[in-house]
Amino acid sequence: MSITGVGSSVAATVQAQNNLQNQLTTLSEQLSTGQKANVYSDLGSQAGVTVGLDSQLAALTGYGNTITTVGTTLSVAQTALTQIASVGTSVQQAINNQPAFALDNTGQTSTQESAATQLDQIVDLLNTQVGNNYLFSGSAVNQPSVATASQILNGNGSQAGLEQVISERSQADLGSNGLGRLVIPAPTGTTVSISEDVAGSPFGFKLASVSSSLTGATVTGPTGSPAAISVNLPTNPNDGDTITFSLTLPDGTSQNITLQATSSTSPGTNQFSIGTTPSATATNLQAALTTAVTNLAQTQLPAASAVAAANDFFNSDPPQRVAGPPFDTATALQNGTTANTVFWYTGDNGSTPALQTQQAQVGQSTTISYGMRANEPAITNLVSNIAVLAATTYSPSNPNAQASYTALGQRVASNLSGSPGSQTVDDIEANIANAQVVMNNASTVNQQTQTALTNMMQGINGVSQAQIGSEILSLQNTLEASFSTTARLAQLSLVNYLSATSG
Repeated sequence: MSITGVGSSVAATVQAQNNLQNQLTTLSEQLSTGQKANVYSDLGSQAGVTVGLDSQLAALTGYGNTITTVGTTLSVAQTALTQIASVGTSVQQAINNQPAFALDNTGQTSTQESAATQLDQIVDLLNTQVGNNYLFSGSAVNQPSVATASQILNGNGSQAGLEQVISERSQADLGSNGLGRLVIPAPTGTTVSISEDVAGSPFGFKLASVSSSLTGATVTGPTGSPAAISVNLPTNPNDGDTITFSLTLPDGTSQNITLQATSSTSPGTNQFSIGTTPSATATNLQAALTTAVTNLAQTQLPAASAVAAANDFFNSDPPQRVAGPPFDTATALQNGTTANTVFWYTGDNGSTPALQTQQAQVGQSTTISYGMRANEPAITNLVSNIAVLAATTYSPSNPNAQASYTALGQRVASNLSGSPGSQTVDDIEANIANAQVVMNNASTVNQQTQTALTNMMQGINGVSQAQIGSEILSLQNTLEASFSTTARLAQLSLVNYLSATSG
C-alpha cells in the first residue's frame, strides 16, 4: 500500500490555482479590451477573416483622415474663390459708377488706384496656403502660385512687368506716323487709298471692310498684301452720301469710321466737303479719313493696345513681347524669357487638366479631383483685366486722355463679364463643390461600412461583458476556496494527522 504525502496534495492544488489565476488574468484582459484575443493566432480558424477585416477597417480610417484633410482644403478654396469673384464684381461696379474723370499725381483715376489694391488682394488669395501647400499651383504645391502684384505691374530687376510690356506694345500699335500702322497717302488723281503698312504684322489697325453709298464711286478692297482699300471718285458724290471703313483693333474689337459728303465748305466731324471737282473732293476725303484715323489712334487704339499687351503677358506661355527696339516700326512679337520678363504664374503648368492635378482616394472605389491653377482662363481673365486697369497712366495735358480712359474702362468692364461659353470662377467653384459632395457621400458610405465591419469583428473576437463578469466571479470564488484548502493542508504534519485520527 502506498501513501501520498500532504506535500504532493499541496503541490497539485497550487498548480490548479495557477491555472485558475491564468484564466482569471485572461478573462480580466477580455473584460478590459472587449476582445477574446490580442493576437490573431488565438482566434484559430477565424484568424484569416479577422486579418482581412482589420485591413479594411484600417483603410476606412485612412479614408476618414484624408476626407478631413481634403475637406479643410476645399473649404478654404471655396472661400478664396468667392472672394476672388467678388473682387471682379467690385471692379466692374467701380468702372460703371465711376465719378467724373480726374487724375491724381500718378496719372491715374481713383478707380485705377483701387484696382491696384484689388489686384494685390487677388494675388494674396491666389497664394493661399493650407498647411504648406499652395492651393492654386496645380501639382506644384510647394511653389507659390503667382508673382507679387508689384512684380507683375512694375517688373523685377531686369525682368519687365506689365507696365513696360504695355508701353512697348503701345508704340508698336501706334506706329511712327501716328496712324496706327496705316498708310494714307495723298490722292492719286481722284483715287483715295488706305493700306496697312506691313503684311503679316500683328500691330495697329487692320482693314476689315468698306461700304459706300457715294454716288458714282468705285470702291475696292481690302485686297492685296499688305491689305489696301481704294476709293475712286470719277464724279462728285451727292450731299449726304457716306462711306464706312471698318477697322479691327489689336484686342479683336472693331471700330467703324463713317464719313459723310457735305456741300458745306465748313464740314463737321467725320464730314468732307464736296469740292468743285472730283479731284478736290478726293483731297477732302483723304484729309477727313486721316483726321478720323488719327482720332481713333489717340483714343480707342491705346485702350485696345493695352488690353492686347495684357493678353500677351498673361495668356501666353511664354509671355509675348514686341520684337524691338525700335518698337514703333516692329513687325513681330517674340517670346519673353525668365531673364527679361516676369512670368506671372509660377506654379505647375503641365498638360494635365488643372482639376486633375490634385486627387485623393476617399473611399474603396471613390477618388475625387480637386486641383486648381491660378492661370485657368476665368482667373487669368480677372487678373489680366484688373491689372491692365491698374497699369495704365494718363497725362493731364493729353486732350484725348479721358476718351482713351473711357475706352479702356468699357473694355475691362465687358471683359470681366466673360464671353459666352467661357469658363467662369463659378465653374471652378462648382468643380470644388462637386468634389465636396462626392467626398461627403463617400464619408457616409465609409461610416456605414465601418459599422458593419466592426459588428462582424465583434461577432468573431468580441465578448459578452456580462458573461465574462460572471465567469470572473465564479473563478474568484473557486480560487478563494482553493486558497483556504491549501492553507489548511500546508499546516498538517504526520503528528497532527495521527493525533487528529486517534482522538
